Amino acid sequence: MSQTPATLAHLRRARDLMDRDYAQPLDVPTMARRALMSTAHFSREFTIAYGETPYGYLVTRRMERAMALLRSGTSVTDACVAVGFTSLGSFSTTFRRLTGETPSAYRARPHDDLEGLPSCMTKILARPTPFG
Repeated sequence: MSQTPATLAHLRRARDLMDRDYAQPLDVPTMARRALMSTAHFSREFTIAYGETPYGYLVTRRMERAMALLRSGTSVTDACVAVGFTSLGSFSTTFRRLTGETPSAYRARPHDDLEGLPSCMTKILARPTPFG
């Protein structure tokens, strides 16, 4: 199923919102409004275009940022709050589900393999697996 350029442009507006404001309380209706679509239509079209649900994309974006903060030495609690989670338990559970390790273990281990790489490469190599 092919999407029109106009549909893709509207979806990019919502994706840009998630990329920019990932730490803010965003929900699917807010994202759908940004894309000028109904919630159900937006969710369907976004999944077709990007291969994951809008919520999955947002959580993955938050985890990418949390991973970068943890690599830089930020505490787990501070990283949790900085990426928009209000519950340390939810953050830790989600982090472990996506990365296979706890935030504390991730923070504690060396990340020499990513040092010196451009941020665009680090983002690709360290990207957590998105929700199905």
